Amino acid sequence: MNRQPDPNAPYTLDPRLADDTHPVATLALCELRLMDDANYPWLVLVPRVADAREMIDLDQAQRRQLTEEIDLTARLVRDVFRPFKLNIAALGNLVPQLHVHVIGRNQDDPAWPTPVWGRVAARPYSPEQLVARVAQLQAALPPF
Repeated sequence: MNRQPDPNAPYTLDPRLADDTHPVATLALCELRLMDDANYPWLVLVPRVADAREMIDLDQAQRRQLTEEIDLTARLVRDVFRPFKLNIAALGNLVPQLHVHVIGRNQDDPAWPTPVWGRVAARPYSPEQLVARVAQLQAALPPF
């Protein structure tokens, strides 16, 4: 079956992503969001394309733009947090809306060296930590 996104459908953020993340910035294609888990420096890119589940649901220009925004986000995480390793993934098994995780990993993080999913309970940011972390990320973003 060849499922195509409806180009006339409005974009909406999946409720699970809305519940688990906080807005950082609006990029050319994506919403840049912070995962509410202070165990890791963890950002999520969500293309504002209605019904997109897979990268192949994006047109060629959107795929190029997504690649640029993944690069920007990976450099942001690397430059701000200095992780040992970056994990970049688009899985979407639980949340089918296309989204890309960019996670800074360190050898002393609670899940190292295994994937972060399901290893330890998420540690939500306190309101003060959240404001500070979002401001830190926004200040480090290049102008766009």
